[in-house]
Formats: sequence, C-alpha cells, structure tokens
Amino acid sequence: MARRINADKPHLWKADIAASVDQFNQWFMRFAPEAFRSTRVKTTAHVKAALLATHDLRRIDAATLKLNPSALATLRMCTAPPLAVDRLIGLADASKNLVGRMEDGKLPTKMNAATLDAELRKLCRIISKLLDRDIFPWLAAAKGPTDHERDRASTIVADRLCSAVANPIVRNAQEQRQLKLVGDWLDARGYRKQAHPSGQPLTKMEAGTYTFRMNIAVGKALKVNIPVDVVIQPKKLRKSRLPILIEAKSAGDFTNTNKRRKEEATKIHQLQAAHGNTVSFVLFLCGYFGSDYLGYEAAEGIDWVWEHRIDDLVKLGL
Repeated sequence: MARRINADKPHLWKADIAASVDQFNQWFMRFAPEAFRSTRVKTTAHVKAALLATHDLRRIDAATLKLNPSALATLRMCTAPPLAVDRLIGLADASKNLVGRMEDGKLPTKMNAATLDAELRKLCRIISKLLDRDIFPWLAAAKGPTDHERDRASTIVADRLCSAVANPIVRNAQEQRQLKLVGDWLDARGYRKQAHPSGQPLTKMEAGTYTFRMNIAVGKALKVNIPVDVVIQPKKLRKSRLPILIEAKSAGDFTNTNKRRKEEATKIHQLQAAHGNTVSFVLFLCGYFGSDYLGYEAAEGIDWVWEHRIDDLVKLGL
C-alpha cells in the first residue's frame, strides 16, 4: 500500500482541523456577502419575471405554467409558509418528475398533454390556496400592484429563494476556488490542463497532464459514470499507469460532513472494483472536517490533503 499522507497521523488531526476551520471561516467572511449580493440581484430579476408571467399572481393556471415552467421555484416561495419541493409534491399529490423538471426550467418530454394539464392544475391549486397575501396586498384589493409594491414583494421572495439556495451557492463557489488552487499548483510545476478523450482507458492518459470534472466508468454488468473533480497523470508514471484521483471537499459545519461521509467510501469501492486496488483516491479538504469524519475515511482506506498544506500533494508523486 502507498505511504499515507495524513490518514495515519491522528496526532496531527486536532491542529489541522482547527487550521482548516479558520481557513474556511476567513474565506466565507470575505466571499459570502459578495456572492449573496450578486445572487440576490439575479434572483430578484427571476422573481419579477415570474410575477409578470403570472400577471402578478392573478393568473396561476396550467397554461401559464406550461409557458413558464421555471416560475414554479419562485411560486413555491410566494406561499405562507414557503414550500420546499418535497412539501409541494406531497400537498399537491403531484408528479415528482414533473416538479423536478420544472425546477430546472423544463417540462417532461414524455408526459401526455391531458396528464400534464391535470398535474399542473394540482400544483396551481395548492399554490393559489397558500399565497402569502401579506406580501401581495394587491390580491385582496383585486387590482394590479404599484411598481413599489411589486419591487418590495420581489425583494422579499428573492430573499426567501436566496436563503433556500445559500448553501449550494457557497459550496459551488468554494469548489471552484479549490479547483483553481489545485490547477495553479499543478501549472506552477509544469503540468498541462488537457481533457482526456472519453473513449480512452484511464491508463492511456498522457503523462504530466490533468483535467477537471472527469466522468470515470465503473461497474461490470451495468456501467455507470461517476464524476471525479481532479484527475492527474504524474510526469513519472505509476507502475499501474493509473492517474491520481482527487475529490475537492469543503464544509461550513461539522454535522453535514458526518451525514455525507459515506459518499467517498462508496466512490472508492466502486473505483477499486473497476480499476483495481492500486487506485489512488485522495480528498482535498477545507473547512469543518472533524475527527469522526477523518477516522471514518481513514478506516475506509481514504487519505487526504489539507488545503492549508497544499504542498503535501508532492507526496502523491506529483
């Protein structure tokens, strides 16, 4: 087995956890206000578009939703209380597939017209019944809103939407930042970013190259692709000719990491089953990863590099 970097050094974990938490918090305080502001501006524009599409919520019907499926995410936040996706599906007894597609701004391609209309009517009925009339005062007055009323309502709904998507916004931005850090580190050492042709085996990846977000096929009878954040073929090829696989992970609290720690274990088992036990799968960590999480990953044979000690990547043979 390859020499461990951090998984076999529990005496270092406590200091590393503290340093990692500090690093995440510093980044969050700098980044979060800007990210939320820009997201809020975009979200407010989406909300206004949904209000206009539904004639300021006075026309919530199947025909309107068919023309504007992306309005559903906004409409869920126009109710009292605001509705999570699963809550709306349950209350309306609606198709999960339909709601999922609409959240992505699309309609299902295979649902027949009569079923689609019936499902949309169910969603419209629940939303119309639960509309938060306190923030849409024009509904009770049975007239159109003033520009000021529409602006204020849009801002309130946008705030609700932003708080619902706050964690993914932070996670995505942090992941982009982590990938850039690894990319810059590799570039400085003469590595070249280059996509690996999808039909080619992993062992044919060119030495001294790396790529982001690569799908790797696993499974024998049933082939599935699993995404890996960073795939690096060292300049000096390993005996197996397999590249180094790195998963970038960040977390803003300890609870969430313990809930999701099995994901990496599943991933390494799938990769080993498909490509052999010499697969090198390493985590790149920043944030709230406690000793429970680290102990679990170490027991599963997974090693990691801390972002605050990025030069440990050298120990992977890079």
